[in-house]
Amino acid sequence: MKIVIVDTYYPAFLTRFYAQQNGLAATDYSTQLQALLNACFGTSDFYSRHLNSLGCEAQDLVVNCITLQQAWANANNLPFSQLALKIPHRLFRVPLFGKFLADLPGLMDVAIAQIKAAKPDILYCQDLSFFPSEVLCELKQHVRLVVGQIACPLPPESFLKGYDLILTSFPHFVDRLRALGVASEYFRIGFDERVLSLLGNVDKDIDFSFVGGISRHHGGAIPLLEYLTERTTIRAFGYGVDSLPSSSPMRQRHGGEVWGLNMYRALARSRITLNRHINVAENNANNMRLYEATGVGAMLLTDRKDNLHKLFDIDREVVAYSSKEEAAEMVRYYLDHPDEMASIAQAGQARTLREHTYRQRMQELMPILKRHMR
Repeated sequence: MKIVIVDTYYPAFLTRFYAQQNGLAATDYSTQLQALLNACFGTSDFYSRHLNSLGCEAQDLVVNCITLQQAWANANNLPFSQLALKIPHRLFRVPLFGKFLADLPGLMDVAIAQIKAAKPDILYCQDLSFFPSEVLCELKQHVRLVVGQIACPLPPESFLKGYDLILTSFPHFVDRLRALGVASEYFRIGFDERVLSLLGNVDKDIDFSFVGGISRHHGGAIPLLEYLTERTTIRAFGYGVDSLPSSSPMRQRHGGEVWGLNMYRALARSRITLNRHINVAENNANNMRLYEATGVGAMLLTDRKDNLHKLFDIDREVVAYSSKEEAAEMVRYYLDHPDEMASIAQAGQARTLREHTYRQRMQELMPILKRHMR
């Protein structure tokens, strides 16, 4: 089974990554792609590497990275508009399910050419906002199954109709997608053990952290974070702090953006780390931070959700809060009881490494894909 996995990376990460990798932009496509995957941003090669170990032929495409795609176009004698090269990565901000990326000169053409050249059985799209439905219809002439995966607000129906199957870590999305006539199945995300070997030993020098973005999709997160900033020793890392007013107490406790392996390192340094879900999660636990935080050995303090107990043993493997007051009280309690805190962190990590790794997820994914191929 040949699988092409299409992803897009945050523009802010791409800008910083290439600025820090001196000379990388001048290297060939394979060198750039491997460097990007080694940074462990997003799902990195967590799907392809384990799919390959299961006997598939899987490859990754990062279709919004201009420098990378330019290298592929040059190597394959594909014309690539110079206009795209003049647009810095920081301007590649995708309006939610808009067609901005698709309309950029060159990028769509290169992605289509890469897929046609690979001749995959399955096209697996991690970003449903990149390919317009008409492009997916064209690509169906070259692939047997077009699969999407989503854990964010649903796009307009026109973006969904081009998919043969959409997988989602939101349990409540499955029936909604099926009601639209789109095949859908529940599929959880996870943690990749390779991160631990890349991190090595990390000293836990942060008592309590929040590692994540601040955006309009996070609703009540800012009042929660500001409340905790005033009542605990929380340290925050991630994007979006510039959107806060200058009076926000979070600005004084914010350590800036962390991406990829540096994000995992911030979590690993934390004795306790806070998680909260975006609004569209409703009352379902699903996000990557559940597994990333526990995977690196932090004690996870997460918002209470109806299905959380199906993923972790609450109060033994993770701790859940229902209000900002309860969250603050739990932080104080566990910092005052370090043995209990360490026990929960260790149990949470053991559960993730036992049941929530991408190795296991790909074993779960294979029968789903085979069933829909038939």
